[in-house]
Amino acid sequence: MKKVVVGMSGGVDSSVTAQLLKEEGFEVEGISFILYEARMKNTFTGCCSIESINDAARTAACLGVSHTAIDLRDEFMQKVIEPFIEAYSKGLTPNPCILCNKHIKFPHLLKAAEQRNAAFISTGHYAQTDGAALRKGIDAKKDQSYVLYVIGRECISRLKLPLGAKNKDEVRKIAISLDLPAAKRPESQEICFIDDRHYFKNLENVSDSREGGVVDIETGKTIGRHSGIHLYTIGQRKRLGVATGKPQYVVRIDPAQNLIFIGPKEAAMMREFGVNDIIWLDKKEQDFRATVKVRSTMKDEPATVRISDNGGVKVVFDEPQWSPAPGQSAVFYEGDTVIGGGVISG
Repeated sequence: MKKVVVGMSGGVDSSVTAQLLKEEGFEVEGISFILYEARMKNTFTGCCSIESINDAARTAACLGVSHTAIDLRDEFMQKVIEPFIEAYSKGLTPNPCILCNKHIKFPHLLKAAEQRNAAFISTGHYAQTDGAALRKGIDAKKDQSYVLYVIGRECISRLKLPLGAKNKDEVRKIAISLDLPAAKRPESQEICFIDDRHYFKNLENVSDSREGGVVDIETGKTIGRHSGIHLYTIGQRKRLGVATGKPQYVVRIDPAQNLIFIGPKEAAMMREFGVNDIIWLDKKEQDFRATVKVRSTMKDEPATVRISDNGGVKVVFDEPQWSPAPGQSAVFYEGDTVIGGGVISG
């Protein structure tokens, strides 16, 4: 019997994943990671809260599979939280889930698999893989292939994603039918290491703040003051600290001059930008056509991807897209298949 190590967060998705793999005949062991948030919170909704870890253990017992919790708090602080805070202080908009997948979740699942002589690893992500390619999940609303481009081809060759061929309603029905502890648990939406969704307020407490000007991008005039560029992201409309009588958005952040530029919605649209730190799942040597996704919640849109001499690429959309933010990731698709991705540099 082949063994698979399943990353279990205590939620519906990873719980059902463990059950489905058990039904396929795998020997399943659940692994939960104790991260920063587990020592700071005792709430129910975060993917790695104290209650979540306990839920994962209860679910494993319910399914009759073994379960282990691994303490990664120090590494999570060093490789996810500190880079997240540092990026915001530079006017960037990082994606902590991508940082976690790259540096914490998948490397440590592979490590756990090696220690246990497990052939495969698995998670509750809504994406598909055949061991060679990474593809979108069939549920377009839940597809999570965007946050998985960073795991690389070697990891994909050992990855099982049983939820990729299902939609969320199916998964929750399975959980209810099995009377799993997580069956009625709400979706986790917030950043796992922040106390609530108001993470700008939390960043005020963890980042050095330095006041600067808020500039109208159309007139070039300073029309207000900000309390620190780490409190802003491209496309942001609320908490601008100025009143102009019309909707305004953050359209550019200049960390060198400590300035926030705001303007109308159309000023936040962008047609082309650079992408660095590329991770290829299907490396391209020449310019190519693809669809490109620049936010986890957006639809991938048609573009030309031009290979640069510096190892990066330039993305040129057919039509301008809403607020691609430096620090976020751009992921390239060929049909439903992920070709690769990287970090938007502006």
